[in-house]
Amino acid sequence: MLKIFYDCYQVLSKVYSDGAFLKQSLSDTYIEELNRAKTTKICYGALDNDILLEYYISKLCVKRPKNAIRIILKIAMFSIDFLNYHPYAVVDNSVELLKKMGKGGSAGFVNAVLRKFINAKIDLPVDEIENLSVKYSYPEFAVKTLISDYGKSTAIDIMQSRNERTFVRFNDGVDGENYLKNGGYKYVFTPFYNLFSVDNFKRNPDYDRGLYTFQSIGSVAICSLVGSGDNLLDACAAPGGKSVFLADRFKKVVSCELHEHRAKLISSYAERMGKTNITVVNADSTVFIPEYENKFDAVLVDAPCSGFGVVGENPDIKIKRWEEDISRLCDIQYSILKNVSKYLKNFGVLCYSTCSVFKNENDDVCKRFLNEHTDFKAVPVESQLNGIKTEVGISFLPHISDGAGFYFCKMVKAGVK
Repeated sequence: MLKIFYDCYQVLSKVYSDGAFLKQSLSDTYIEELNRAKTTKICYGALDNDILLEYYISKLCVKRPKNAIRIILKIAMFSIDFLNYHPYAVVDNSVELLKKMGKGGSAGFVNAVLRKFINAKIDLPVDEIENLSVKYSYPEFAVKTLISDYGKSTAIDIMQSRNERTFVRFNDGVDGENYLKNGGYKYVFTPFYNLFSVDNFKRNPDYDRGLYTFQSIGSVAICSLVGSGDNLLDACAAPGGKSVFLADRFKKVVSCELHEHRAKLISSYAERMGKTNITVVNADSTVFIPEYENKFDAVLVDAPCSGFGVVGENPDIKIKRWEEDISRLCDIQYSILKNVSKYLKNFGVLCYSTCSVFKNENDDVCKRFLNEHTDFKAVPVESQLNGIKTEVGISFLPHISDGAGFYFCKMVKAGVK
């Protein structure tokens, strides 16, 4: 247990202290392979329940502990409260970890706090919004937004939904079902061709050979609604999953990405999956590129967003996003739509998607665009994945869409007479 806690601390300190993303921190940190699954589970769980664990700490400590001590307390509290690890073994290993880290002076404090935690009954806040925020570890602004958008009951369904399944998508030409059968894997079909939910699937050399990739069911649902044609612009393409999928449906794909290091991710993804019809461009999709005007049959704007539809996969979102971020993101989303709409041919389709469940990032952005660009009309869409129709698009919600929290809207450009 001590080594697991030490590895968890190394990973989480990069998230809490250095602002790293959890997935990147897990990738960059040396972790004992024997216990990787347990370490990963604790790191995800501690972040997913961060607001609740912070609340516990606030009720048990007169003064807020320093960051390093809070991280250790969160690891310990999550292990006791959610994983049912033996409480006093957790306490002993937490104290030993402090000594190993040269923080033995705090050992008595941590020992006392954790022993109080084991025996305490900590009541949740009385105020409804604060209560829901703590109970489900969602920021208060997100709780209010979800209730406003969907009502209290559905908001709770969204907040308590957890998806721990792994989705594996096999490359074009690969018989995914046969591959999984021969490998002895336990799998479940999805509504989409060659996409499966697979239990205990671990990456093997066939990943590097391009036989399969990991892609969420929500991402595949979005791609399946885009359609097919000659020329596609994927305007916000990194890390490249949608471009790679759509390379089998379009003759040519141009994948645009603002950040150079992320543009390289698209190139490596395309190379691994054997897609030679993808051109990667390092460019800002809010800035007009004259040679793209009236060039594309379809444009996909998988817009930068809050990510509150995929917090199950990225729990650090809940501690990295603030209310003021949302309006800024909405402005960026609209600016991208407004700019790339100029790149479409007559009767071309403009596809907008996010991994957010907030209406102000979804329908509101699209309705603003449609109101100000009367040459575009929203097109009704039907998905194989269960979702709910909105005013101009479709929303996939985690509790009804196999864990996916995504939005999609398709708009067609009218032809010039």
